[in-house]
Amino acid sequence: MRLTVLGGSAAGPNAGMGCSGYLVETGSSRFVLDLGPGTLPELRRHADFRTLDAIVVSHMHVDHVLDLLALRHALAYNPVPPPRPTPVWLPPGGAELLIRAAAPFDTCDEPDTFSRTVAIAEYDPLRPLPIRDAIVTFAPAVHNVPAWAIRIEAGGRALGYTGDTGPAAALAPFFLGVRLLVAEATLLDPGGNNPDRGSLTAEEAGALAAAAEAEILVLSHLWQERGYEASRIQAAASFRGRLELARPGLAVEW
Repeated sequence: MRLTVLGGSAAGPNAGMGCSGYLVETGSSRFVLDLGPGTLPELRRHADFRTLDAIVVSHMHVDHVLDLLALRHALAYNPVPPPRPTPVWLPPGGAELLIRAAAPFDTCDEPDTFSRTVAIAEYDPLRPLPIRDAIVTFAPAVHNVPAWAIRIEAGGRALGYTGDTGPAAALAPFFLGVRLLVAEATLLDPGGNNPDRGSLTAEEAGALAAAAEAEILVLSHLWQERGYEASRIQAAASFRGRLELARPGLAVEW
C-alpha cells in the first residue's frame, strides 16, 4: 500500500501547497481521498488522472472538493479522452450539492459535460465500499457539516484518514491497527472547553494515533501561519512513532 500526499493545507491553500487530497495505491487499485483546491496539478505528477478507479470524498467543504470542478473540465477537453467517466463517491447529500455548485459553469460548456466526465454516486456510510482489492469503511466524524472518517484495507494492510473532525468522535477504536494514520491537526490550542468543536489539535492527533497503535502519523489540514514545526513538536509529545507533515509529494509505502 502506498500513500502520496497531494495537499495538506487547512481551509485555504498554503504557499506552494493545496488543500486536502491523498492518492492511495494498493495491489490493484488507485484512488484519491478528497480533491481540494490545488491538488489536481499534484495528482498529475504521480498518476494518470484519467484512469483513477475512484475519488472518495470525506465531506462537502470547499477545501476537500473544489478541484472536482477542475477535474471534470480537464477530463472533458483532454486531447486523449479518458476510457470512462471517473467514479466519484460522495457522502450522503453530496451529489445534489455538487451538481448545484457546478450548474453555473454548465452554461459555458457542452451539454452533459459533467455526466460525461465523472460518475457521481453517494456511498452508504453504514456499508463497506469495495474499490477493486481495497475495502473502504466509514465512521462518523464531528464537524460543522456531516463528515466521515475513512479506513482502507487491502492485502492485509490498512490506513486511516480522519478527514475533518473534533475529538468527540472518539475514532481510536475505528482506526485500531492501521499502520498509517492521516490525521487533521488544524489547531494548536483547543480554544476552551467545547466538546463539539470540529477540529483536532496536533497533540490530539498524536494521541489518536497512539491510541490506534499506528506506526506512522501524517499530520494534515495545517495552517502555515501556525507554524508547521509547532504542529510536529506538539504531536510528538503524545506520539512516539514516525511523524510526518502532509507536504505535496510525500510518499509513504508499506
